[in-house]
Amino acid sequence: MNVKKTFSCCCRTVLMVFFVIASLAGATASAADRPDIIYIMSDDMGFSDIGCYGSEIATPRLDALAADSLRFTQFYNTARCCPTRACLLTGLYPHQAGVGHMMSDRGYDGYRGDLNRNCVTIAEALRSAGYRSYISGKWHVTKVTRPEREEDKHNWPLQRGFDRFYGTIHGAGSFFDPNSLTRDNQSISPFADPEYQPEQFYYTDAISDHAVRFIREHDAQFEERPFFLYVAFTAAHWPMHALEKDLAKYKGKYDAGYQAVRDARYRRMIQLGVIDPASTVNWPIPEEWKETEHWQWDKRNMEVYAAMIDSMDQGIGRIVQALQETGQ
Repeated sequence: MNVKKTFSCCCRTVLMVFFVIASLAGATASAADRPDIIYIMSDDMGFSDIGCYGSEIATPRLDALAADSLRFTQFYNTARCCPTRACLLTGLYPHQAGVGHMMSDRGYDGYRGDLNRNCVTIAEALRSAGYRSYISGKWHVTKVTRPEREEDKHNWPLQRGFDRFYGTIHGAGSFFDPNSLTRDNQSISPFADPEYQPEQFYYTDAISDHAVRFIREHDAQFEERPFFLYVAFTAAHWPMHALEKDLAKYKGKYDAGYQAVRDARYRRMIQLGVIDPASTVNWPIPEEWKETEHWQWDKRNMEVYAAMIDSMDQGIGRIVQALQETGQ
């Protein structure tokens, strides 16, 4: 099996989903035409927040992928995480999929807060081409997070084409005790899970670890079949939660203030060819935008945010390592 790599900087890119579904959703496709596919999504991360797009945050694994792939410089922005997920899963505009805003029913078909049945997910489409599909991470395309009946789970991952699921149904929460944590169709607690008991539970690590598990289990049990893996990180969505070992790398990193970070990123983005200096302007930050009263707290938030992205990059490194070790 082979893996095709297309790299994008940010959670807002959905361009490739149309072509993936169109080219692979045929039962007559030969094995050579069925590459393994992995989507990796970062939640609410900024355009220049990783190294290969100009950031000061250490993301060597993503940078290595980008060095041998494509970096998109244009993308469609839905402005929120759940409509982005609806786009990424279906190849449609979010309103067409029923998730035009957040997870509440506003009384209109485009704003039901639930992935509708007028669309198919990429997992549903790929099943007809012989794929097994896995998701590790955040779902967030249904308003039903605490179902009273089994039929209330009609828009959970296993009911929308996926064979295995580990992650959260809800949109946000603690990285140390996430709510709506689910394995397949069963709600679980991170502290009473016989299948996964790390020394310290941290959701970003759990997402990466289960992505690795799905890769290895697929290789052992279904090697003859291609797979689709959707790795849906919650990092770097609020709340700002990071591990101390990652936080230590960024202590004092933002003491120089917003303008210094902005200027350094702008220069780096030009050097990398991500932006064109002829069509962009690095305006100075207005004085009234600068934080003064809560600056110590604010820059600490920036350190934590950087550590969250760093941790995600480490997890992506483990995913790539699992692919290499299974000969993919």
